[in-house]
Amino acid sequence: MEINIQKEIADRYSLRGRVYNSIREKILAGYYNENEELKENAIAAELGVSRTPVREALRQLELEGLVNIIPNKGAYVTGITKKDIHDIYTIRSYLEGLCAKWACENITNAQIEELEEILYLSDFHARRSHYSQLVELDNKFHDLLYKASGSKILNHVLSDFHQYVERVRKITLSRPYRAEQSRKEHAAIVEAIKKRDKDLAEALAHEHMINTIQNITEQGL
Repeated sequence: MEINIQKEIADRYSLRGRVYNSIREKILAGYYNENEELKENAIAAELGVSRTPVREALRQLELEGLVNIIPNKGAYVTGITKKDIHDIYTIRSYLEGLCAKWACENITNAQIEELEEILYLSDFHARRSHYSQLVELDNKFHDLLYKASGSKILNHVLSDFHQYVERVRKITLSRPYRAEQSRKEHAAIVEAIKKRDKDLAEALAHEHMINTIQNITEQGL
């Protein structure tokens, strides 16, 4: 009996997590418009679930600041504003620097080889204007760097921030100039980490985010 109850609880939370991730990914990808109503019935039907996990997911997204629930009216998309994007990149500029600094102390040889492989593939796809692959490789580069910091807390925070600006990253990395500039900046960060030069790695990672902010501003994003 106890096992069945535990399984039921686990299934419920697993279902809520799936619903939450589905709605969250669509909000961050710009699938919904700002202030668009998120109708529980429609989402439940689309995902093949009851309204309960949808309602629970929307409450969780409200805590995250992505949804605004108005009593007796409904749930509406807040999303990520221009100010949010600039705030995120400004905060990331410091945290990414710290991440690179800590990576100098904790990164493994295997992780360095993985980063170099990502750089090689990034160069390959950049020369062929394969921008969707560049976005995927950018994800892998930062995910690996976050893990290499040796801090699960920093990894969690930076991973969330990275997801928040996914839509903007796809736009900026589709621009040949920024894609090439970003690749070179990644390569410089890796070289500094390989040399275990903590100050340089921190400065380069910080500058990488500042350059991204400038690029976003120039594009009016």
